[in-house]
Amino acid sequence: MGGNQTSITEFLLLGFPVGPRIQMLLFGLFSLFYVFTLLGNGTILGLISLDSRLHTPMYFFLSHLAVVDIAYACNTVPQMLVNLLHPAKPISFAGCMTQMFLFLSFAHTECLLLVLMSYDRYVAICHPLRYSTIMTWRVCITLALTSWTLGVLLALVHLMLLLSLSFCGPQKVNHFFCEITAVLKLACVDTHINEVMVLAGALSVLVGPFFSIVISYVHILCAILKIQSGEGRQKAFSICSSHLCVAGFFYGTAIIIYVEPQYESPKEQKKYLLLFHSLFNPMLNPLIYSLRNKEVQGVLKRMLVKERTS
Repeated sequence: MGGNQTSITEFLLLGFPVGPRIQMLLFGLFSLFYVFTLLGNGTILGLISLDSRLHTPMYFFLSHLAVVDIAYACNTVPQMLVNLLHPAKPISFAGCMTQMFLFLSFAHTECLLLVLMSYDRYVAICHPLRYSTIMTWRVCITLALTSWTLGVLLALVHLMLLLSLSFCGPQKVNHFFCEITAVLKLACVDTHINEVMVLAGALSVLVGPFFSIVISYVHILCAILKIQSGEGRQKAFSICSSHLCVAGFFYGTAIIIYVEPQYESPKEQKKYLLLFHSLFNPMLNPLIYSLRNKEVQGVLKRMLVKERTS
């Protein structure tokens, strides 16, 4: 960081342009959502780790998704809550870069994990007889580690490009956390390469994976319609619809934010979309899976009954 002639040592996050009363209301509301996110994803992790019936590839990837969602929320929400209480409190340059790097790492990893989850369902429903030979534990662990590694490496590329820029003011970031496009606007040099890389990264981890998921679920839907058993068809459709809802929420908002041309949507609108993306999406994931998945519901009920009788 010392070689980029940076004269700014801290940034001021502008957050949301609302009055003190609304800020306190948002603080309480966002705190509640944050607690629900931690409890929901923590419950998913606990159920998967404690019940051997959930030790399958699908729940293995779901546990990684829960870890990402917890980390995702912990990276952005606490800073946002601090800003609501103390709007004038700055964040250091190093802290801002770290937050941006972690946000991108977790976002990229979640993009890739959702692809793996759709592939797992594709193999399970379209090739059920070969499922155990294709989705071995070695393959699952390798795929999960690859997702995390690629997510971190892609974020590292953006970080290195950003650290090569000079920042000489203003130091006000028009966002509730150190989001990469908002920070780029504060550079006092040409950021064309950075903007191209942001778009290229979005296309590679958002648009490409999203279309691969859509294609997978088209094949899955065709296979589900061929299932003779009504109960089997309902179970397969319930699990896949849950995955599709999560993917739709995640990719839909992210594509609008990072792929849609800047002039199509106002900056404030994209800021609120990213709020949904980083706060509500991690909270909704465990709710969607637990409410729509009978296996998770069954394990949770058994755990609660066991706790009451003990």
